[in-house]
Amino acid sequence: MGNTFGKLFRVTTFGESHGGVVGVIIDGCPPCLEISEIDIQKDLNRRRPGQSKITTTRNETDQCEIVSGIFNGLTLGTPITILVHNKDFFTQDYDELSDKFRPSHADWTYETKYKIRNWQGGGRSSARETIGRVAAGAIAKKVLEQFNKVEIISYVKQVNYLEAIINPDKITFEQVENNLIRCPDPKIANQMISLIEDTKKNNDSIGGVIECVVRNSPKGLGEPVFDKLEADLAKAVMSLPASKGFEIGSGFRGTLMTGSQHNDEFYIDKIGNVRTKTNNSGGIQGGISNGENIIIRTAFKPIATIGLKQKTVTSGNLEVFLTSKGRHDPCVLPRAVPMVDAMVALVLCDHLLRWQAQCKVLN
Repeated sequence: MGNTFGKLFRVTTFGESHGGVVGVIIDGCPPCLEISEIDIQKDLNRRRPGQSKITTTRNETDQCEIVSGIFNGLTLGTPITILVHNKDFFTQDYDELSDKFRPSHADWTYETKYKIRNWQGGGRSSARETIGRVAAGAIAKKVLEQFNKVEIISYVKQVNYLEAIINPDKITFEQVENNLIRCPDPKIANQMISLIEDTKKNNDSIGGVIECVVRNSPKGLGEPVFDKLEADLAKAVMSLPASKGFEIGSGFRGTLMTGSQHNDEFYIDKIGNVRTKTNNSGGIQGGISNGENIIIRTAFKPIATIGLKQKTVTSGNLEVFLTSKGRHDPCVLPRAVPMVDAMVALVLCDHLLRWQAQCKVLN
């Protein structure tokens, strides 16, 4: 199964939604990196359920425990294992799903592929799997920060038809964390929150777009031709639950431009650096980072599990109705922001180590 991500900075997640623990093993982290459970907990708190009125009411503290790979506050260069115990779950809410498949969920495909599935809370397909990603991402961000003060900021850009106009070059983390939806445009954010609340009252769900900007990205990251940086970023964020689309730079909007409009012309800045006048490339050209801000967008569908009656089938091929129980997000976006942060950090950290291994040995 595809439970491991990365080549030199390798991350393996494990656990199910209603199992005893979820967690991650990180192999390839450089030694002597200062890291603590507090560093990891900050990001897990942003991801955890029950944090606001527009997220699921499942109330997990998601308290992390480091059980290997760190000694006296420093990484050893050996595998790092991080655990989070599941505590607030009601298995009985999912009894009906033992033989019924939720529409557009992973229930039917998992059972079709493996001939068995954990139907309690979605099992491995649950977003609780992302705890391991976020924990590993916190460590990856520390590596990137120490190397080049790399800054990764994700935020909600769009909820359904509501789209914020945001300058990714100037946005701050504090602005993102200033409201429940994690949209740095306060006026649009309030409208987004109201729309999610109305959707929740109707037992339905809603989707949108998360934008991410990477500032101070090292130049030269990316391994053409199959491991181009944008290709690995696309795979990373598209592996997140409910993700359905990816754009970088101008994205699909670039199809409406001519080459002369789209090309990012070069110039020399005041301190002698090669820069681009525009950034339609989104910080990556030829699959390699050019030092400009990396800007990507990820589209997330409405959560599949809703409280409305829907038609479905059973494992015995009977057509039935299903009204899903349990506690679920009406919109995944606020909690997906730290997930996108984490996946981008994992890609950049892995490519940083690969760049160092290939290009810095003789230079």
